[in-house]
Amino acid sequence: MAETKINQAPVIGSKNVTGTKYSGTAAKVYFSRKIDAETLIKLYNLVNGEIYGKVAIKLHTGEKNGPNILPRDMVQKFQAQIPDSAIIETNTMYPGDRYTTEGHRETLKVNGWTFCPVDITDEFGDVNLPVRGGLHLKEVAMGKNMVNYDSLVVLTHFKGHAMGGFGGSLKNIAIGCASGQHGKRQVHGYLEGPMPFAEKDLEKMLWKEELMENLADSGKATCDYFGKNIVFLNVMRRMSVDCDCAGLNAAEPTMADIGICASTDILAADQACCDLVWSAPDSKDLKERIESRHGLHQLTAMKNLKMGNTQYELIEI
Repeated sequence: MAETKINQAPVIGSKNVTGTKYSGTAAKVYFSRKIDAETLIKLYNLVNGEIYGKVAIKLHTGEKNGPNILPRDMVQKFQAQIPDSAIIETNTMYPGDRYTTEGHRETLKVNGWTFCPVDITDEFGDVNLPVRGGLHLKEVAMGKNMVNYDSLVVLTHFKGHAMGGFGGSLKNIAIGCASGQHGKRQVHGYLEGPMPFAEKDLEKMLWKEELMENLADSGKATCDYFGKNIVFLNVMRRMSVDCDCAGLNAAEPTMADIGICASTDILAADQACCDLVWSAPDSKDLKERIESRHGLHQLTAMKNLKMGNTQYELIEI
């Protein structure tokens, strides 16, 4: 194993997040340029010391036939290595194939997520989790069933996002664990108005810095709930500027795959991925998406909430 030096993402809505040069302590982020099930499992085994009991795997399962979702076979081999585990999801706030539990179940079948239990955690309601010292939110409504699990493995397809700029581990839990009818409304600041919302309602929602801060608040509620029993794996493949919620409408990726990052530190995991994107020679489109949404403010918000270490050591496997 050797430390890899990479360029730092520029400070855009993010402050003093160092990346490679640091003094004092640093989080460990394990990294491999190879993307397959065996490598994913190897990296997971380096960070899973506190994972026990009934394990939830938070995965974005995507809209029907989405071309960029994580490969089913890779996820299947990975899940098989984690005893007593299930994929968890929540229904969406936007109109689409996953807005209702019934439609969501059908979409899961179409996309092949049939090899293990998939718990749509808000199927039977919500549970309010506190945001300790939150920037804006005091609590967030999560899918009720999430609290039935002892540990959480956050398995994320790292890519762009229409509102967040990028979707990493934070977005995966901040929006992905929040309940479709209530928690997602809280995060987006869309507390009044029709559901599912129409495109014209997007202007009523939060954007840029305040949205990033709400993402951090929501993510903190989940991180605080699981404590040390949570790990983060970001898979940097088919990185469209669009999220997997765009389904077949997602823009074709314009940059090469990079690899997989794994850490017990959510801030370090997402920062390392942003740094890797900024170091890539073909990342113009994704950087533009992140910059235009002020997406790097996700990192600042996590730092201000003390959700992780702003300094990390990238260890290439």
